Amino acid sequence: MSTDPSGRSERTIQFRLVVDKKHDIVDGPDGADTIATIALADAHLDPSVAFMRGKLKITGPTGPLFDALSSGEASRVITQLVRRAAED
Repeated sequence: MSTDPSGRSERTIQFRLVVDKKHDIVDGPDGADTIATIALADAHLDPSVAFMRGKLKITGPTGPLFDALSSGEASRVITQLVRRAAED
């Protein structure tokens, strides 16, 4: 956890796209405060909807996920992970 310019603690988030049982594609720092995981089959859903349906799962505090959802970061990162999966 680091601090932002205002001195507040800044929590980190890592996104994981599960392609199959032995293959995840990851974006974000190791040791992140929050880890958000979604299956490739569910990645077409809006991340907020996926979270409410239990398809986007998290471990750790929800604050970083809510920040990522409201800023559009979650959608952007998941889209990038899906593109990377298509390239593999």
